[in-house]
Amino acid sequence: MTSKLIRLFPVFAIVLSIIAYLFPSNFVDLKSQIVPALMIIMLSMGLTLTFEDFKNLTKYKKAIIVGIILQFSVMPIAALVICSFLGLSQELTIGMILVGSVAGGTASNVMCYIAKGNVALSISMTALSTLIGVVLTPVLIKALAGTMIDISVMAMITSLIKIVLLPVFVGIILNHFLKPFIKKINFILPVISIFMIVLIIAIVVALNVNNIQTLGFLLPLAIFLHNTTGLTLGYWICKILGFDNQTCR
Repeated sequence: MTSKLIRLFPVFAIVLSIIAYLFPSNFVDLKSQIVPALMIIMLSMGLTLTFEDFKNLTKYKKAIIVGIILQFSVMPIAALVICSFLGLSQELTIGMILVGSVAGGTASNVMCYIAKGNVALSISMTALSTLIGVVLTPVLIKALAGTMIDISVMAMITSLIKIVLLPVFVGIILNHFLKPFIKKINFILPVISIFMIVLIIAIVVALNVNNIQTLGFLLPLAIFLHNTTGLTLGYWICKILGFDNQTCR
């Protein structure tokens, strides 16, 4: 049953997004729940991890380096190419390059979790790329879009600790001391994560209905192409380099 729900994740996301687009008032007031929902997702992931999982990351030094290089090369360049191809405005192009130049964040960890990838590796890369992005993101925006942006270093670090690292750490601690109980509820954790991420998607859609109506569906198409390009290239580059399936995911 749980595996079926996981496979239906894209369907749930699309259906609830359409509902949120048609009836945004039902979701707009839930804006304040986005951060708590993200923290619950990361806590759920932490409950499936152990300190040993992070100790074992020394085996994945090459994968971490490759992942960070791909993050700050393929993603921003792909954003620029796609925006140029679709003829998007300079403002939207800058926004897309910015999206491609920042760390994957919680969403990437969720996708890794659902795909049964190496979650500890994903979380570690999120933390590292967030810190590296403090320096590289403004440089990439300047190089590719010809403009400078200001980044609040403390805000990024605080967000990383609050939304990602702290909930994961709490989850690992609970898993360490309450392992028999956590094993009993393990099957429901992916479902909780899926529910939360689908809810977040719906809230974001509801909050941006006016933007979607103004911009049409060209921007969603650009985002879809960007994500698909990044995922596909990243996966096959990892396969070519000989990484196992769990690492590639």
